Amino acid sequence: QVQLVESGGGLVRAGDSLRLSCVGSGRTFSNSAMGWFRQAPGKEREFVAAISRSGGHTYYQDSVEGRFTISRDRGKNMVNLQMNSLKPEDTAVYYCAASPAGPLKVAASYDNWGQGTQVTVSS
Repeated sequence: QVQLVESGGGLVRAGDSLRLSCVGSGRTFSNSAMGWFRQAPGKEREFVAAISRSGGHTYYQDSVEGRFTISRDRGKNMVNLQMNSLKPEDTAVYYCAASPAGPLKVAASYDNWGQGTQVTVSS
């Protein structure tokens, strides 16, 4: 099991930046690929970004490519999501998740989830 706790959400204006962080504990954090998903009201949870176990490979949803950056700090058991040029359509609850294996853009590949952090972007 991996316990995950997100932080860094908040209310910002369009064009602003936010940095989400997720701290992991339990099953060796370094053995997990990590991902960020989000869920807006009335919509299904969707993939945002992921990073491989080594940190050498990153993946993004098309709509955030070039604006969001995922990174991991193995020494701190932390994964971050830097979000720049935020848009109102980025408003959602953002979830950090850990994956032992499988395609990283698919939610079913993740077996541990954080509680989520709210990001609200006003126009």
